[in-house]
Amino acid sequence: MRGIGTIVNVLAVLLGGGAGLLLRRGLRPRLQEILMQAMGLATVFIGLSGAMRGMLSVEGGALVAGDSLGMILSLVLGGLLGELLNLDGRMEQFGTWLKNRFAQEGESQFVEGFVTASLVICVGAMAVVGALQDGLGNGAEMLYAKALLDGIIVWVFASTYGKGAVFSAIPVGLFQGAITLSAVLIAPLISDAVIANLSFIGSILISCVGINLCFGQKFRVANLLPALVVGVCWTVLLG
Repeated sequence: MRGIGTIVNVLAVLLGGGAGLLLRRGLRPRLQEILMQAMGLATVFIGLSGAMRGMLSVEGGALVAGDSLGMILSLVLGGLLGELLNLDGRMEQFGTWLKNRFAQEGESQFVEGFVTASLVICVGAMAVVGALQDGLGNGAEMLYAKALLDGIIVWVFASTYGKGAVFSAIPVGLFQGAITLSAVLIAPLISDAVIANLSFIGSILISCVGINLCFGQKFRVANLLPALVVGVCWTVLLG
């Protein structure tokens, strides 16, 4: 059944988040801090590894850089569009709305947990490519693997940030579900080059999320999300 991968992914996030909330009661602040640093460092290197795969290739025994111009245009134009749309602000507003409805008194990290966890598990290449494969009827194995990873990630985030991280299941369901439903309509545009570009730009954004986890808010990553769309358009134009 098409879409089953996203359903499993959402359930894994909820289960991992619930386990993290139970664990949080026994975690001292110092342990929470080191968990966040470890997650940030791991996220940086996950993103960098994907970005390097997309940017570098081996030709004649030498490393050759890929389409740097496309990367720059995607990030610059995508960032400008994201700023104009204020996606980061809108995401925080949604997190604040959720906090007002569901958070208990004293949960000061609710919005931060929701935004951070949502970006980490939504932006990556597995989310885009896995949802496309599921929608095109090529199986949901990648999303099953992602569900396992996301469950662990949200488990750690929920144990540190609290309930807000659990609500990252909402954007995961909406984002991956929209890609799966749209896959049939955009199938003629989905080439290997388009998928590779999505993975490349998505990995760069994942690195930005990791830097934010390690060093505080340095990038408004949500405002860079349109870079994924710009990258696809650039790849299609190049043929």
